[in-house]
Amino acid sequence: MPKLDEEPFIHPDCEIVATEFGRYCEIGRGSRVQHSRIGDYSYCDRICDIANAEIGKFSNIASFVRIGASDHPLERASLHHFMYRSASYWEGEEDDAEWFAARRGRRARIGHDTWIGHNAQVKPEVTLGHGAVVAAGAVVTRDVAPYTIVAGVPAKPLRARLPGPLAERLMALAWWDWEHAALRAALADFRALSAEEFVEKHGG
Repeated sequence: MPKLDEEPFIHPDCEIVATEFGRYCEIGRGSRVQHSRIGDYSYCDRICDIANAEIGKFSNIASFVRIGASDHPLERASLHHFMYRSASYWEGEEDDAEWFAARRGRRARIGHDTWIGHNAQVKPEVTLGHGAVVAAGAVVTRDVAPYTIVAGVPAKPLRARLPGPLAERLMALAWWDWEHAALRAALADFRALSAEEFVEKHGG
């Protein structure tokens, strides 16, 4: 694994368009990230496709994940993108800027300390709450509550990752907003303590 620092580590063969990165981020080989914001410490593995997304801090995104997948106009006479990528088909014709602006406005929102499993999808305008987990291969079409594990097509809740009161205490603690040095100072506790023991010690 590369040494991470203030600048994002972008592996080879990535396509990055109009995206802001926080500190200690990593983007896996062959991934495409467009019109998004990636929070501190978040990363994705190989060959991910992320578009029009707001991703919080400490998000763990496995390989082949797709977030904010583009859609097609179901209500029109055709589904094809010749209607909005028109400059590729006819000389002198322009792309449909209004269509692309509307698509970019349909943001997917991923909370802090989330985990999205291999080959999962999160559709546009879906919010994953803090601490949520998406199982491998799931397709998330509706919002996911904080600290909830979902699976399936379409994704449905399996169980709570942590009991509700404990999840509330972790969100109140908001350790994801701690400074880098404070995270290092608490590293042994992150490794050794249960979530409940951690919040008891650190005041959540």
